[in-house]
Formats: sequence, C-alpha cells, structure tokens
Amino acid sequence: MPKPPDRAVRTPVLWLYAVLTGLLAVAVTSGFRALIGVVEWISTGHTGSLVEAARLLPPWQRALIGTVGGALAGLVLSYGNRWAARDPQGGRYSDYLAAARAGAVDLNDRSTWVRSVSALLSVGSGASIGREGPMIQLSAWLASRLARAVALSPEQRRVLLICGIACGIGSVYHAPIAGVVFVLELALGFLSAPMVAPVLMAAATAGIVNHTLIDPAPLYAMPAVPLESSNLGMALAVGLVCGGMGWLMLDWVDRLRGAFKRIDSLTLRLGLGGLLAGSLSAFVPEVWGNGFSTISHLLNGQILWPWVLVILAAKFAATLFNTGSGAVGGMFTPTLFVGATTGFSLAHIAGYWLPPDAVGDPLTLAVIGMSAMLSAVTHAPLMAIVMVLEMTNQFQLSVPVMLACGVAHAISTQFGTQPMYGNPIEARH
Repeated sequence: MPKPPDRAVRTPVLWLYAVLTGLLAVAVTSGFRALIGVVEWISTGHTGSLVEAARLLPPWQRALIGTVGGALAGLVLSYGNRWAARDPQGGRYSDYLAAARAGAVDLNDRSTWVRSVSALLSVGSGASIGREGPMIQLSAWLASRLARAVALSPEQRRVLLICGIACGIGSVYHAPIAGVVFVLELALGFLSAPMVAPVLMAAATAGIVNHTLIDPAPLYAMPAVPLESSNLGMALAVGLVCGGMGWLMLDWVDRLRGAFKRIDSLTLRLGLGGLLAGSLSAFVPEVWGNGFSTISHLLNGQILWPWVLVILAAKFAATLFNTGSGAVGGMFTPTLFVGATTGFSLAHIAGYWLPPDAVGDPLTLAVIGMSAMLSAVTHAPLMAIVMVLEMTNQFQLSVPVMLACGVAHAISTQFGTQPMYGNPIEARH
C-alpha cells in the first residue's frame, strides 16, 4: 500500500507555490494589457484609452474597425476551436470556473490560447466587452499548468487553480480581497479549511506586487464622497432599478445569443455583432472598450448629466450586441459601467422632484449603482460589495452599498434567469 504524502512537508511547499501563482497572475495580466495596446495601435494607430482613440477616428472608421475586429475574432474561434478539439493531450475543460467547480485542473491549453487571441482581437478593436475574462482565464491556466507540473496531491493541485482565479481577479481590479470572495461565491460556493492559507497568500502576493510595481492607486481613483442619511433611501431605489436592469441584461443576452446562433458562421456572427456595436460607436464614441475610462471620468465629475443618459443607452445595447454574438471577453466592467451611469442618472432624475438633501451626491449613487448592478448580474452580492468598495476606496459607503446589493440581488433572482457565471452549487450536481 503506497504511503500517503506527509502533509507537514507538503503544506509549506504548497504555500510557496501559492506565492508563485500570485506572481504569475500579475505577470500574465500585465502582459495581456500590453498586448491589447499593440492590437489597439495596429487597428487605430493610437494607444491608451479606447474611447480617446475612437474620438480621434471618423465615425465610419469606428464602425469598420468594430466589424473587421469582430470578423477576425470569429475567424480565430472558428478555426481555433477545431484545432483545440483535435488536441489528443488537451484537458477536458475550456472554462476555469467549470474546472474549479468539478475539482479538476486540466484546462485545455489550445482552447485557452484560441480564446485569448480571439479576445485580443475583439477588445483591441473596441468591442464593448470586458478584458477581465481572458486575463483571469490565463491566470487560471498558468496556475493549472503549475499544478500539473509539481508533485502535489489532487486536492492541493485544485487549490493552486483556485489561487490562480483569485489572483487573476485581484490583479485585474486591484481588489485582492474581492478575488478571494469571488472564488468563495462563484467558483466554489464554499472555502474549505486547507484552502484558506494558500488562497490568501496568493491573493496577498498579487496585491503587494500590483501595489508596489504596477499602480498603488485604487482602480477607480476618485475624491471621497459623503455618507448621508439620504443615501439609504436612494440606495433602496438604486437597488430596485439595478435589480430589474440586471435581470433584463441577462435575459436579453440569452435571447440575442439564441438569435445570433442562427448564423452558422462564427466569422459572420461576431462580425455582425461588431458591426452593430461599431455603428453605435459612430455616434457615441464612449461605446468603445470596456467602459473603464468613462467610469473614471464619471466618478471624477468630468461628464455632464444629459450625455450620461445617452452613453448608458448606447453602451447597454453595444454590450448586448457584442456579448450576444459570442465575442470572448467579460461582462464585469461593462456591468460596472451600466451601474455607475444608472446610479448617476437616477440621482439627477430624482433631483427634478426631490430636494437636494433627499437625493445626495450623484457620485455617491454612481458607486452604489456599480455594486448593485454587479450583484444583480452575478448573483454574488458579497463579491459585489467588497469589489466595488476596494476599487473605489469608498468604504464609508458600506451600509448603503450593502442595502442596494441585497435589494438588487433579491429582484434579479426572482425570475429564474441564469447569472453571469452560473450557480456554483448547482454546477456540482
């Protein structure tokens, strides 16, 4: 009978591998950002903010770039998926959450590369999708490669994959605690005792390196906003509205995916999505990209209210078109965008009927809206609370943010719509 591994020996080794996983996550997310800049420069001749790049281009060129980028991304998926399917050594899982929920680490190498390249083409050409999806995928994939290469038990290998997911989220959003909560709510549905130390070590390592070498500021640096008694009443309203909008967003994405699937060619499918979103960008350049720069400008009071409502409508539609067509990417940042502009708009709309003291600062409601919308779309309110407070450094808003997230979650879960990342409990059965 083989002798079981010595846990006292294996555990410190696991901690070292967890720290290494954190370093790998920072490296791969930083590298992917740099590659996005390269694709952006090739497609637009500019680097930096995609919205600023869009403003420097004529309207017809924005629509053309979106269409061509979508078609190329679809072409990569079409041929790449066949190549990945023929890999005799390929892992069973193309999605990191599916692997984590199944307790496996065998992510498919070719599938990861294909989806990453497709995402690069979509994101770099202005698609209204988040870049966090492929970044987390690559971070999880590197962790899975490390787990398969080292002499650890199956359970400890799984821990490394969980570390990679947590570090990916933490590195992308400068929110290491939210990364841990992400795997708790969305990847596992629980966090077993042997996972606690390595996951925290890995997330802390990624957080320290990001803070020291990448950028010490919160992802969305903004002035401190006041906590007022009116915030609770408005937080309730924001939660109600964002809960309904979150359900609509999920429902319409599903409907559009069904409609786009009638087009057999992935090239035509993603090209059409790029054309529709690109046509919107011809009139509203803020549609381009994941919405990060526009959120930053909004939270610093640099966008006027009437235009915010136009951006909200256009961005909501463009995200549905790109995501519904099957473009590889995330919905986190576009969801935050919709939440920020919704909360900001509600404050101004309420200001027509209510006195200023009863409404509060619109920027406060923008932060609350970000968390409420994220809670509604992911069905993960704890992660939404922690992530937005970390990203904006507005911890004084904890109570109204909790209220809005709870209400949004309650509303969005009443209609049976599947959340953005599925249900971790159901996925294990």
